[in-house]
Amino acid sequence: MTSNRTLSIHQPEDILGYIPHMLGYWPEDSLVAITMQGKVLGATLRVDLPNLDSPQARSGFADQIRNFLIADEDANGVVLALYTDSGWEDGDVVRQAIPLLEALQRSLDEVDLSVRDAWLVGSEYWRSAYCTDLQCCPVPGLPVDRIKNSRLSAELVYRGSSIGPSPRSGPGQPRLSSPGTLDPLVLAAETRYGKQILGGWRSERCLDAVLAVWHHVLKRCEADDSLQPGVDAEILGFLRTTLRVPAWRDAVVVMAAAGMESAKSGAAAFGLFSEDDAGTPFDPQELGVPAPAVPAAKVHHEPDTSGDVFTYGDVLLGMRPHMPCWNTLDALQQVLAGLCVDDESGVVPAAALTLQGWISWCKGRGSVAHACLSRAEAAQPGYRLAELLMDLLGQGTICTWARSSETAWRGFKDTVA
Repeated sequence: MTSNRTLSIHQPEDILGYIPHMLGYWPEDSLVAITMQGKVLGATLRVDLPNLDSPQARSGFADQIRNFLIADEDANGVVLALYTDSGWEDGDVVRQAIPLLEALQRSLDEVDLSVRDAWLVGSEYWRSAYCTDLQCCPVPGLPVDRIKNSRLSAELVYRGSSIGPSPRSGPGQPRLSSPGTLDPLVLAAETRYGKQILGGWRSERCLDAVLAVWHHVLKRCEADDSLQPGVDAEILGFLRTTLRVPAWRDAVVVMAAAGMESAKSGAAAFGLFSEDDAGTPFDPQELGVPAPAVPAAKVHHEPDTSGDVFTYGDVLLGMRPHMPCWNTLDALQQVLAGLCVDDESGVVPAAALTLQGWISWCKGRGSVAHACLSRAEAAQPGYRLAELLMDLLGQGTICTWARSSETAWRGFKDTVA
């Protein structure tokens, strides 16, 4: 869903209601910072709330937050929300929070990112961090339902947004997996297609067929035409089969982010294709998918560097293209959740969860990405791509796309002001 409509903020409850929709879950023990571009909200950063006892530790943490926020070059202000359940009953929550907020304010003032406001949010109450008027901010605070029922939150729900459980206690949002056991029809199709196509994983024609089916499915999802159980068991079984091949897995995510030609050219650059590519082991038309264009003669093309075609490394590190196709990546994330059902080998759920983790990392949703990758490693210990991405998260690396308000994922792609 896309829209150019502006979502208006009328009161603090609107900003605080926007945060869980942007993150996909209600934060716990977290600091959330949102840059401001004039009166428009910019990039959102969420980090675990630290336990900092000394002024030096608080200052160091504040400088880390500042270094993340200055990536939004258009920002000229920041709003802060500190989520904690400590200190509400005795009214001590403000005293506990002020030292960290003051450290943040000092650090941000150094780069002309003034803190325009700050709020404290618990599971039952919330309040301004700076307000001393008991009529405005009574002890222990205002009911948190005022946030959940805010005007902006209601409008986002109306537009289809939802808030899932925290990645710490649940699968997170978006949905990471399908409940229940694998449909026998899907399992039967997966087994059959495995015998048919896995042996041809180095076939260029087979990759063309694989990408054609994935492209067809993603376009259906972008059009809100969801896959139906039973009717689409054959397609689901085929898609699960393709996730068993790392080269196909990578080609699918590159295609979703950067286009079909980047996926094909990148595969050729890696030397994926073998010289023995005599036949097409699978015809997409068997699944009702238009057959991909196949040249009359067998051609192992060289990577196309004449247009907007990018290497797998560029795409997987979030460096190219300038901005990915967020609609298609959203659709891919939805499809992967439907494919992620536990099986005996764990390979398919590990692949599906890993790709969902990568997409979440690209969106700047580090907590959800970590939850996905942790579950991927549990499903298939030693799953290489999950390990590499977990290392990336551990280094605190933020995807290039998420560092710019111009290219970052914005959910409904609405402006919030």
